[in-house]
Amino acid sequence: MSFPLRVSAVTIDLDGTLLDTIPDLAMAANMTLTELGFPELDPALIRTFVGKGLARLVERTLSTALGAPPADDLIRQGLAVFDRHYTAVNGKHTSVYAGVQEGLDHLREDGFPLACVTNKSERYTRPLLDMVGMASYFKHVVCGDTLPQKKPHPAPLLHACSALNVAPAAMLMIGDSLNDTQAARAAGCPVFCVTYGYNEGVDVRSLDSDALVESLLEAAGLIEKA
Repeated sequence: MSFPLRVSAVTIDLDGTLLDTIPDLAMAANMTLTELGFPELDPALIRTFVGKGLARLVERTLSTALGAPPADDLIRQGLAVFDRHYTAVNGKHTSVYAGVQEGLDHLREDGFPLACVTNKSERYTRPLLDMVGMASYFKHVVCGDTLPQKKPHPAPLLHACSALNVAPAAMLMIGDSLNDTQAARAAGCPVFCVTYGYNEGVDVRSLDSDALVESLLEAAGLIEKA
């Protein structure tokens, strides 16, 4: 692939790409464990549970605390408790990654329509984007409950393509995980990966991406408007 890459629109992942939300997620997960009578887990371990949606995060947290797969009723209870705690702490300890604000400004100045595509539920995503002052950058936000499917299924990206009125090959996905690269490849979109994200503890360099970037600003410098 040659650079600059000519694309018409850009979609960007949220957790691990735009924002470091691990402190809030880990706090809510440990508050859940405490309320349910389990010992807390190391936030660095909880970090590796992030990427397949919050239901999976809660399930993996409970499974690790138990040392065995949790029963369905415990998962349901855990989800309800986690929802209450995460709603209370969402955004309070989240930070914006270096180069993100500058990258968003660069992309907007260059005229790229932007969409945020995340596996996080809408009830958490939109307040979080508002809280960090990013909501106005995105013409569309595709959340984990917008469609029946989440990343790595291609449907969220194809939905963003339709909303932005661009062909998949002309829409760049920027993410940090296997979910993002698999969704992009299945949808037919080019994909860049940031080097600082989560990816469930696996080295991002092992992923099938078109470029590895140190920041969103670097990613913005590798593309031009088609």
